[in-house]
Amino acid sequence: MDIVSALFVESFDLRPVPGPSTRVDLIGVMFSLPAPAPPPVTVTPHLIVLVRSRPDDHPSGILEVVFRDAAGEQVARNVSPFSVEPGKFTYRLVRGELEYKQLGTIEAHCRLLPDGSPTVVPLTLLPPL
Repeated sequence: MDIVSALFVESFDLRPVPGPSTRVDLIGVMFSLPAPAPPPVTVTPHLIVLVRSRPDDHPSGILEVVFRDAAGEQVARNVSPFSVEPGKFTYRLVRGELEYKQLGTIEAHCRLLPDGSPTVVPLTLLPPL
């Protein structure tokens, strides 16, 4: 299995199209957002991870997402088992509760256990509006 994409989004929608096929509409893809208040503050963004299964892959896997601050310290972690039909795609929606002690960047390190390569997605907290 492989991680095809991992992005922070406001929302997403799945819709069928002829084929049979499915489209994933990603809405409000973001790499930064304004703080809702001065830090320290907690934000709860949605991270969508798209996973591909090869035709000869086992139908189950485990997604691990470790959120790390600029110093490399773990601020949150999520582990999620999933199933996907061989030769198909699936997604996992991870809602992190990320505490920002100051303005800056937290990175989501996404990987398939036990030995997948990480896909790293940053989310930078900007000054409040």
